[in-house]
Amino acid sequence: MASRLLWASRVASHLRISVAQRGFASAVLKDLKYADSHEWVKIEGNKATFGITDHAQDHLGDVVYVELPEVGHSVSQGKSFGAVESVKATSDINSPVSGTVFEVNEKLTESPGLVNSSPYEQGWIVKVELSDAGEAEKLMDSDKYSKFCEEEDAKH
Repeated sequence: MASRLLWASRVASHLRISVAQRGFASAVLKDLKYADSHEWVKIEGNKATFGITDHAQDHLGDVVYVELPEVGHSVSQGKSFGAVESVKATSDINSPVSGTVFEVNEKLTESPGLVNSSPYEQGWIVKVELSDAGEAEKLMDSDKYSKFCEEEDAKH
């Protein structure tokens, strides 16, 4: 068991993901920021791409529909801008940062399951131009998010 954990930790380090040592199995990428409502954000200059985390999609189950905002729509940190519908439930998508939507992932209209199969790459939801880059400082890094999810799962 210990050798498998060591191997997993080495692979995770190579792939830039965080692997918690106890029970928490969702992928958490190190170069992203995370909201406590389980959205991730990747900030590049004054632009940000975001979607729902691997942990969120895992708890939702098979995603069957993603409600996308319109290009030009303003989003505010912590406020809902869309929804993800799965076979288990419908969940709001909250914006991890504030800004104006300049691109939506139209692939999700035809293939909402991309949120499950590739939440951090092909399953991204929107791209925004940031209105306040400082808001990202309020978000969790990968280590804090992993611990947050582990503690949240322990409560259930």
